[in-house]
Amino acid sequence: MTPDTRVTSHSLTTPNMVPNMVPSAYRCVSVARVDRTDDLPRLFLGREAYRHTRFLVVRDDAGGTALLRVEKESDGPLFSPISSVEVLAPREECAYVLAPEADVAVPSTLARIALSRAPGVPAVVVEGMYGHVSFIGHPAPLRLVVQEVVPPEPPKLLDQVRRLLEVADDLPPIVPVADTVTFEELAARTPAERYLLPCGGSGVTVAHAPTAYLDQRPEPGKWTLLGCARSREIHEWFYGERPPTVEMCPRSRARDPRVPTLTKCCLLEDRIEHCDGSVVVPWGATLGQVRTALEQVARTWEPSWRPV
Repeated sequence: MTPDTRVTSHSLTTPNMVPNMVPSAYRCVSVARVDRTDDLPRLFLGREAYRHTRFLVVRDDAGGTALLRVEKESDGPLFSPISSVEVLAPREECAYVLAPEADVAVPSTLARIALSRAPGVPAVVVEGMYGHVSFIGHPAPLRLVVQEVVPPEPPKLLDQVRRLLEVADDLPPIVPVADTVTFEELAARTPAERYLLPCGGSGVTVAHAPTAYLDQRPEPGKWTLLGCARSREIHEWFYGERPPTVEMCPRSRARDPRVPTLTKCCLLEDRIEHCDGSVVVPWGATLGQVRTALEQVARTWEPSWRPV
């Protein structure tokens, strides 16, 4: 051994291990197979490792998995002897999950799989698309509340967030949580003989009551509007008055300022607002606008997160 060779071992739950530990690239993760996973540091010290290798996923003949962090004598040559071995997760604290549909370069995907397939396990190794292998340590993803109105189902903004997080390899682990309300629930707050909805495009109706659609400019009638500030403005433009209204705008819904929230509002039209812990995008936001909103969420709630 050289004088600065180190052999260390600790649990992922110790204070020096950061939550959501994800490697910066899966090419720095190598997989090794051994008969047994005991005394791993001394087993690997002095062995040659590829110059990009910084983590070892060690699998034994019984199907167990352990996770190591290694340092080499040099990163210059193609291969160099391992000079330091740190046990990040021993066999009893590590799970190995096969998920051939998953892109393991995406932190949110790793977190989602860890929570659903190996809940409570400190380190989860995932073998995903193309046979690539990566891991997440101490998974604790940011839970983003997405406020929406249903239908459509799934709600558009929530669906956009999910699709973006499937490919966002530069954002911290984020898990979207739906906070939705239906038109039936809105109507139940103010029972009426007839309802007016902003748009007929989704085909929404209210059970046991006639339904008209503001965008079709129906003949004026006595109704209750299930709408928002913009709907009331349009109604006043068409009919010269503002009707009784049940507010449907997700932005007006109560929220906890301690919890990150993404919602939408048609009054914004072409800009994104960030206030009181929430990010608001225009109604009908593009994927680019939703991506910008997710970046703002990450900067506000997880500004120090970095892959290791």
